[in-house]
Amino acid sequence: MNPLQLVELLKGHKSYIQTHDYPDPDAVASAFGLQSFLKLHGVDAQICYDGKVEKLSTKKMFEVFGITMIQAEEITEMAEEDYIVTVDSQKYNANITDFIGDEVACIDHHPTYIECSYQYKDVRTAGACASVIAEYFYQTGTPMSPTVAAALAYGIKIDTNDFLRGVTDLDIEMFAYVYKIADMDKIKSMYHDVLELSDLKAYGAAIDNIHIKDSVGFACIPLDCPDALIAIISDFILSLNVVDISVVYAVRKDGVKFSVRSERKGVDAGELVQKALEEYGNGGGHQAMAGGFIPKENLDRLPAGLGAVEEKIMEQAAVKKEKVE
Repeated sequence: MNPLQLVELLKGHKSYIQTHDYPDPDAVASAFGLQSFLKLHGVDAQICYDGKVEKLSTKKMFEVFGITMIQAEEITEMAEEDYIVTVDSQKYNANITDFIGDEVACIDHHPTYIECSYQYKDVRTAGACASVIAEYFYQTGTPMSPTVAAALAYGIKIDTNDFLRGVTDLDIEMFAYVYKIADMDKIKSMYHDVLELSDLKAYGAAIDNIHIKDSVGFACIPLDCPDALIAIISDFILSLNVVDISVVYAVRKDGVKFSVRSERKGVDAGELVQKALEEYGNGGGHQAMAGGFIPKENLDRLPAGLGAVEEKIMEQAAVKKEKVE
C-alpha cells in the first residue's frame, strides 16, 4: 500500500485513529507515529480508545513521549460521517469497540478473522505494528522527530520481546532505521519504575496455580487482573525451560480473560485459542501470541469448568504437534 493514499482519503474529513481496547505499548506507539505522519502531510487526527490503559509502562509513554489519547467517555463530538483508522486491530475483532464513526481504513499486523471492507487496508505479517508505521516514514521520505522514532523503537522492542517473538525482516530493518533517529534518553527512561506493587500479587497467584501438561504451562489468576499484566505473566510462564506453550487466564467479574503464547513449531497461538474458545467465547491473535475471552454468562456452558478449555487446548496442541512430526 502507498501510505500517501491514506493521506488523500482522510483529507477534508474529521479523522480519528483508534487502537484496540486497553492499548499496549505497540498500539500506543503505532497510533502516535501515524498521527505524526498524517500531521506532516496536512491531516489532523485524534487518537482514541475504549477501556483503560492498565500497564504502568504504557501509561508512562504518555509522559515520556508527550502522547495524548482520548478515552471513549471523553469523546463527545464524533459523528457517523467522521473517519476512523483502526491501528493494531481490525473492526469486528473482540478487542475493539465499534465507535459511531466510519472505519474507512485499517493498519494491523494480526491475521484477519472477520473480513471488512475498508477504503484503505494495510494488514500484513510483522512482529510489531510500529514497524509498519515506521515504514510509512521511510517509504515516503517523511521526516521523523527523535521523539516519534523513540516511541516506535520502544513499540517494536516490546511487541517482539526484544526480537525473540514473531520478528520479521521488516521489524529488524525498521528498528535499525528509527534507532539512528531516536532520542535514546527517552527509550532508556521507559525501563525504570514500570512495575507496580499490586502486580506482585498476580505473579504470586500465577506461580501458586501453575501446572504443566506435556510442555503446556497453565496458570490461573483468581484476581481481577488487567489484560496487559496477564500477557506479561504469560511471557513469564513461557520462559520456563519445560514450557513451550503458556496459557494464563484470569477470573474476572465479567468473565475469564486468556493470554496464550507459543514457541512450539507448528502451533499457532491465534488458531489455538480461537478453536479452543469458539463454543464459549472468542479468541485470536498471531502465531506467537494471542488472547481470548469467555463472557460470564457462558461459563455455565462449560461441561467441566475451565478444565474443559484446558483439555481443548491440549487437544489442539497435540493435533498440531502430530502434523508437524
